[in-house]
Amino acid sequence: MTAGEDAESDKRAAAEAASQLVESGMTVGLGTGSTVAHLLVALAKRSLQIRCVATSVATETEGLRLGLDVVAFEGIDRLDIAIDGADQVAADGWVVKGGGGAHVREKVVARAAGRFVVIVSSDKLVETVRAPIPVEVLSFGAAATLSHLGDARPRAGAPLSPDGGVIADWYGEVSDPAKTSAWLESIPGVVGHGLFPPELISDVLVARRGVVEALRL
Repeated sequence: MTAGEDAESDKRAAAEAASQLVESGMTVGLGTGSTVAHLLVALAKRSLQIRCVATSVATETEGLRLGLDVVAFEGIDRLDIAIDGADQVAADGWVVKGGGGAHVREKVVARAAGRFVVIVSSDKLVETVRAPIPVEVLSFGAAATLSHLGDARPRAGAPLSPDGGVIADWYGEVSDPAKTSAWLESIPGVVGHGLFPPELISDVLVARRGVVEALRL
């Protein structure tokens, strides 16, 4: 089995483990990306009575195709659980998300959830988070906003976010994630960024060679 096949197998294992945390009657937040694609299949196989909200059109479309009850995130002020992948998970608990460009919606869903579970293969583990950090900026004045960010580059070929924002990546130094997070949020025109603080994360499930463990942060 190649390294890529190993990683894909581990994504599936982590997703299937996370699906066991979901119970009938729950309202579930669904993230975006290749690991969540495995989660959708695992949830559909369990035939639970759940209601789901999706962070992207792709997740919503695939969830509906698989028979999940995916509804608009309207009139719902709390989710029982949200499950999503990540691009980086650091030893200090900081997480970077946004490779799929849906990090703003993903953070909204994570904050609304009573339990936010991150699922990853072991290759996503890092000692400390590092650039690039995904950002979303308003389409209005996007070039001006990006100029204030310094080394921020619009993502080549990326569509606008689900809410019409420009997706870019910031390549600055992330020596202090909390300070970087606060600075990015202080720039007018920045809708959101992909740094997720440890206090937002309830669980991290890591799969390595098919074995899933809960990471102690």
